Amino acid sequence: MKKRMLFGIAIVGCLLASAAARADDYLALAKKSGCLNCHAVDKKLVGPSYKEVAKKYKDDPDAVAKLEKKVADGGSGAWGPTPMPPNKGKVSEADIKTLVTWILSQR
Repeated sequence: MKKRMLFGIAIVGCLLASAAARADDYLALAKKSGCLNCHAVDKKLVGPSYKEVAKKYKDDPDAVAKLEKKVADGGSGAWGPTPMPPNKGKVSEADIKTLVTWILSQR
């Protein structure tokens, strides 16, 4: 019984450590891609926080496609007058998809 409990605790610990490592990977990708120059996870900088973005789009079934296009093509008006520059050609489509999916999980 004790072995099972210890094994279960070890598994949970590994899962939590793995989730924290993945969060660090996403932050590193956002930093490498230049996203963190204007955005933060939990506070507004030049652009909205990722938590604000996730909240705004939480019920939108087309959120991933909309945000992938916005990140790739840039734009303005959704969060104020400061435009977001286009990232197409600077950030790969796969990385944009990864970042958008992660941003939308920041509820």
